Amino acid sequence: MATTSSEAVEIPFHLRGNFAPVREELTVTDLPVTGAIPPELSGLYARNGANPKSGSSPHWFFGDGMLHGVRIEGGKARWYRNRWVRTKKFENDFDAVAPETMMDPEASAANTHVIPHAGKILALEEGHFPYEIGPELETLRCQDYGGRLTSPFTAHPKLCPQTHELHFFGYSPVAPFLTYHVLDAKGDLVHTAPIDVPGATMMHDFILTREHAIFMDLPVVFDIEKAINGGVPIYWDENYGARIGILPRFGTSADVRWFEIDPCYVFHAVNAYVDGSRVVADVGRHAYMWRDSMEDFPPSFLHRWIFDLETGRITEQQLDDRSHAFPRVDDRVVGLPYRYGWAVASRAGSDSDAIGDTIVRYDVQKGTSVVHDFGEGRHPGEFSFVEASPGAAEDEGWALGFVYDESNDKSELVILDGSNPAAPPVARIHLPARVPYGFHGSWIAD
Repeated sequence: MATTSSEAVEIPFHLRGNFAPVREELTVTDLPVTGAIPPELSGLYARNGANPKSGSSPHWFFGDGMLHGVRIEGGKARWYRNRWVRTKKFENDFDAVAPETMMDPEASAANTHVIPHAGKILALEEGHFPYEIGPELETLRCQDYGGRLTSPFTAHPKLCPQTHELHFFGYSPVAPFLTYHVLDAKGDLVHTAPIDVPGATMMHDFILTREHAIFMDLPVVFDIEKAINGGVPIYWDENYGARIGILPRFGTSADVRWFEIDPCYVFHAVNAYVDGSRVVADVGRHAYMWRDSMEDFPPSFLHRWIFDLETGRITEQQLDDRSHAFPRVDDRVVGLPYRYGWAVASRAGSDSDAIGDTIVRYDVQKGTSVVHDFGEGRHPGEFSFVEASPGAAEDEGWALGFVYDESNDKSELVILDGSNPAAPPVARIHLPARVPYGFHGSWIAD
């Protein structure tokens, strides 16, 4: 029997428009540029995202990882490449939400972030081990740090700008539910400590100060039975509660001090720092997450939590009424007092299906913001800030990221002036194809 239009199944958002996967791996050299690429930029901009090899996946979060990279050198855009991360899951066509995939530490989608550390490039996804990537985006190996890593590796590690340690954690649907780790500046795993929490929660991000690691134990939890029965195994639990754990760097579970907060969910922290006896943490706060279904995704607003370690008092303040996603700061101020944060935001009144229409630069010291609007039909992903020199001011440099153009179904790598982000772009590097909306990326300097 023919299917009528009223009976047709709607294509999920993550498989249509510029969310849809691309099917080819490309290598294109000598990319055309509008404007002038700053000569100080020498390195690779790489961004990760879900791009299912089969063309379909049950959710945006579960597609195979694909890296998109642009090599910049001598004021030129030398090449663009896109490459799948060839993980055990990718090579064997494993089901992302099958229990055996979730429990195999090498069966990563490797689809969420890509970072440099200690001379290595790592493709990350929070449920599994990282994968090491070569300078032309080729997959080298699964990385378990000589067998010492025994938990998953978060997609949001934090690099200390002063010690060059990489602090990270792993969460798991089975005990131990949370484990805190540190890699030293040479890339050796030097600290591992299970942290006691009541149950298995999806802890997407955490926070670092120059003195603390901070964990967000929030009410998005795992249900293994749902996974066994073929369902998505995470949901909002009204009864779980919400709390923030603060412990000294290199601490253990015995050192954690827990603070109860109003239930919410945080995918991405902006930054945190110490101010006397207070820990100040800025985050993108969702009122809840996946309460009724995996499509139940309320907006995120910039909030500040202040934890007074002497009195135990907690204060919370909303800093902005603009919905945002993918907040970032200058890597040199991670865990330190800072002024500027960058994020993707939606234009007022926009009903676009895209992630956003604008890039916003927050000034958290003055409580102001500056917006770069890319215009109708042009949609940015996450932007990263790159300093002009090691001693440059926090706005002295460039913000860069991919922007999709509906008019030609292609993307550009756009470079904005960090000190004047509302101005026309410094440069637009024209890519030969579109870059699907994805997750996180990094500037990997030479």
